[in-house]
Amino acid sequence: MGIHKEGYKILMAGFAILLILNVITGIIWSSYPLVKWSFLVFSLMLYVFILFFFRLPARSLEPDPGLIFAPADGKVVVIEETEEKEYFNDLRLQVSIFMSPFNMHSNRYPVSGRIKYVGYHPGHYMVAWHPKSSELNERSSVVIETEGGEEILIRQIAGAVARRIVTYAKEDQMVQQGDELGFIKFGSRVDVFLPLGTEIEIPILQQVRANKSVIARI
Repeated sequence: MGIHKEGYKILMAGFAILLILNVITGIIWSSYPLVKWSFLVFSLMLYVFILFFFRLPARSLEPDPGLIFAPADGKVVVIEETEEKEYFNDLRLQVSIFMSPFNMHSNRYPVSGRIKYVGYHPGHYMVAWHPKSSELNERSSVVIETEGGEEILIRQIAGAVARRIVTYAKEDQMVQQGDELGFIKFGSRVDVFLPLGTEIEIPILQQVRANKSVIARI
């Protein structure tokens, strides 16, 4: 278990801010030890939560071209046919995973292949489970072409709390199943758009884990 690189600056800044606030609280409320200790306990709990949020557990896997792994930790909130309007402009099978602030937020490549498309779109910050969040929220889309010629789109979507999407993918880059695609800070959602007829392996509301849970078969 390690700490994700996207959390280093936030953890350092958070430590400094909480330290200063505790010093100020100790001076202002020096005659009220209950207030000082309560704020100290709150600060420790908040910092532990931030550490927990940016955790990076070891998630190795043996690549399998016949399987599609979950790109994120969370709960499956959508399994349906939908029209994908950004890249395919046709019907696709959509699988959406909602990540709460308590989930691990590193996103992984569900398949191996070549990056065909990377697109970032600024947008709104509706709650991540809203049906229109996939089209209207801030989002980043990545299309991977597998060795078999199948194209799969993964879309990182910001939510009401998430305010920063990080995507490491570059067009024409060769990627391996299980490697890190990016990171979303503080609650969000990841959509996967698959070809119609793809065999889904998980039910709605299933809890899944990146690099561990198989969501479909090619």
